[in-house]
Amino acid sequence: MAKTQAEPIRDPVTDHLLTPENCALVLIDYQPEQYRTVTSSTVEEINLNVIALCRLARAYDIPVVVSTVGVDMGVNTGTATEIMAELPGVTEIDRTGVNAWEDADFRAAVEATGRRKIVMAGLWTEVCLTFPTLDMLAEGYQVYPVADAVGGISHVAHDQALERMRAAGATPITAIQFGSELMRNWARESSQKFREVLQWYFPKRFGLMKEGKIR
Repeated sequence: MAKTQAEPIRDPVTDHLLTPENCALVLIDYQPEQYRTVTSSTVEEINLNVIALCRLARAYDIPVVVSTVGVDMGVNTGTATEIMAELPGVTEIDRTGVNAWEDADFRAAVEATGRRKIVMAGLWTEVCLTFPTLDMLAEGYQVYPVADAVGGISHVAHDQALERMRAAGATPITAIQFGSELMRNWARESSQKFREVLQWYFPKRFGLMKEGKIR
């Protein structure tokens, strides 16, 4: 018998997997000053996957929180324009500290989403992503660092940061894995949202690979 109908949808709020109804996306410090010191990945690879996250969040109506550091102080500039262009209506939350969770405005924005599963990415992996991840895990959040949308000052720094977060209870994922988890079933009408992201993602990825900008 041909299978053309989707299986029943599990409760999207209580599902132990990620769904559009139970998670939020958090992006931290995707600023030019941070990119300049990342060597564990390329700017092109990071941005490809961050933009994929943004497009998935927009397609599936997932709350997004964006934070920067040192902009109001005049030390740094804001989030990369190509990322913010994917997030109409989202306002950046600036901080002075490297641990976003210690900033009251950031914390309030995350809490305001009402979501306890947090898909999170930031530069650098070992600082601006790791520190809030550890704090949020300690407060009972489930945190999903997006391993291919982040970068550290070295491969060792990046890898050890992911290991530290994993040991503390975080669940590393990748951008397209995130999309697959949201979509879940090709027979659902909403799967077209994921198809459209993939139809952009793979030509872009293969083009960058051909140019030698990503592996």
